[in-house]
This record gives sequence, C-alpha cells and structure tokens, in this order.
Amino acid sequence: MAKYRKLGRTADQRKALIRNQVTNLLYNGKIVTTEAKAKEIRKVAEGLIALAVKEKDNFEEVTVTAKVARKDANGKRVKEVVDGKKVTVYDEVEKKIKKDLPSRLHARREMLKVFYPVKSVPNQTAGKKKNTVEVDMCDKMFSEIAPKYANRNGGYTRIVKIGQRKGDGALEVLLELV
Repeated sequence: MAKYRKLGRTADQRKALIRNQVTNLLYNGKIVTTEAKAKEIRKVAEGLIALAVKEKDNFEEVTVTAKVARKDANGKRVKEVVDGKKVTVYDEVEKKIKKDLPSRLHARREMLKVFYPVKSVPNQTAGKKKNTVEVDMCDKMFSEIAPKYANRNGGYTRIVKIGQRKGDGALEVLLELV
C-alpha cells in the first residue's frame, strides 16, 4: 500500500503543489481544494504546527548594540560633511532580539524547506510594488499559530466537504485551521 497519494503528478510537481498549498493554508487560515489534495496537505501542515508548538518558547532574549542611521523628519538619512565628503551619521542603539536555541533553529530550518516566500500588499497600495512586505512565515508560526494550539494534542485542521466541482465532478472540500 502506498504511503501517499500521487495526485496524477510527477514528484517535483507534487512537492511544489503541496508546498504551495501548505503555505497558503497557514498564511490565510483556509483553502478550497479537492479531497485527495486536502488529505495530503493536512499531513504536512499538522506536522509543521506540531513542530512550532513544541519549540515556541525555546529561545533566549539577548541585548545587542546596533548602528542605526539617523533620520530627519522626512525619513531621509542625515548627512554631514567630513573632509569634503558627505557621510551618513549613525547612532548606537540597544535592541533586544530573540536568539533561537539549537532545537528551535532546526525547527525553523525544517519549516523553511516547506514554505514558499509570501509577500503582503497593503490594501491602499494594491497593485504597486513599492510597499510590499515580505512575511516571515516561520515567525508567524512561532508567534501566532503555535500559542493558539499550545494546549491541543493534534487535530489542528478540519476538512469540510463542500460538494462536487462543476467542471469535472471532483469532490471539493474546505481545509481550514481549527
């Protein structure tokens, strides 16, 4: 008996499809797909959520000093003339950062094997490249999704049957986070 569904695709296509669907499920919270695809996506998604829940508190906060460019009221860098050249003025700032412990770092890298990069576009600038923001899916997993499921032992997703698709009659389902 096979361990997984082939979904009528070659291995690289199937892997890309599952990665894409899992990324969208965890970013949006729900997706509509066929039943066979949903069952395969569910396996991967639940494994990633379980990994995030296990490692969510496994970090230490470290204080570091960083050089940050001084900015004026318009958000432009402040420059001053030194030896006839314009040089940017930097201030030293102390920041607290989260430093992953080794097991959480490993979990983060395992997640990055699955997730595709996600870009978020604010509504007021839709259709423009300027204000797009790269979303850190691993950070979202650890900070938003994992605390939500901290006291739950598995069963992070739900499959709700919608009905048959008009074109080919395939059974469509709604796969959502519980």
